[in-house]
Amino acid sequence: MTATKITYIGGPTALITLGGVRLLTDPTFDAPGEYRVGSRTLVKKAGPALGREEVGAVDAVLLSHDQHPDNLDTSGRAFLAEVPVVLSTPAAGERVGGAVRGLSPWGHVDLPRPGAPGTPLRVTAVPALHGPEGSEPVVGQVTGFVLSGEGLPKVYVSGDNASLDRVREIAGREGPFDVAVLFAGAARTPLVPDAPLTLTSERAAEAAQILGARHVVPLHFEHWAHFTEDGTDLAKAFEAAGLTERLHLLGPGASTALPPL
Repeated sequence: MTATKITYIGGPTALITLGGVRLLTDPTFDAPGEYRVGSRTLVKKAGPALGREEVGAVDAVLLSHDQHPDNLDTSGRAFLAEVPVVLSTPAAGERVGGAVRGLSPWGHVDLPRPGAPGTPLRVTAVPALHGPEGSEPVVGQVTGFVLSGEGLPKVYVSGDNASLDRVREIAGREGPFDVAVLFAGAARTPLVPDAPLTLTSERAAEAAQILGARHVVPLHFEHWAHFTEDGTDLAKAFEAAGLTERLHLLGPGASTALPPL
């Protein structure tokens, strides 16, 4: 089985190379600054470790959602025009257009693998909820992704999902997983004041157990002011759950090549 290489760029943005296919999650390439979203202001505290030019060409973007600038900022939106395939929610497909293909939950796209005709990389959209039950009318559609293929590790990319019930559904249909890329940080904004919009550190550890994931790479837990938990909290939660050896906390710009399992 081939390895999965993940390069952490910053925030929700990472480059995943699997079976020779280069996939970029939620492009955010802007410098630090403020973003007005309705009555709220989101504050970006750090820029990306790698710029658009350093990332280079990618085969597809996995866009969890388009409606929040911490998942798709101004430079990230411009980057989409350079990408042949952008996979996201049906709502994003309607709003953004261009190369964006909206997938409903459990819909899939097969991407060709270089040098491996007839053995594509399958990208399956999976359910996600960006907050507590009932919050979708306020926060909008979000999607996660499952990556799979012959001779490849199975990878779950959560997107901004906060629901362990959605994780259980995904594990029941697609698990177990070799790698889980979990958006964490326990994000909180006045939009949904009483509950986190993404996984808490404790719930990220629980999600890893539900998924049966042998390796976990967290994203989207720093670089924005609305995160209430960080890498230290993740490390403590995984230690408390007895999962320290599964956790790969990458520094910005760092990569990990996860071994075959």
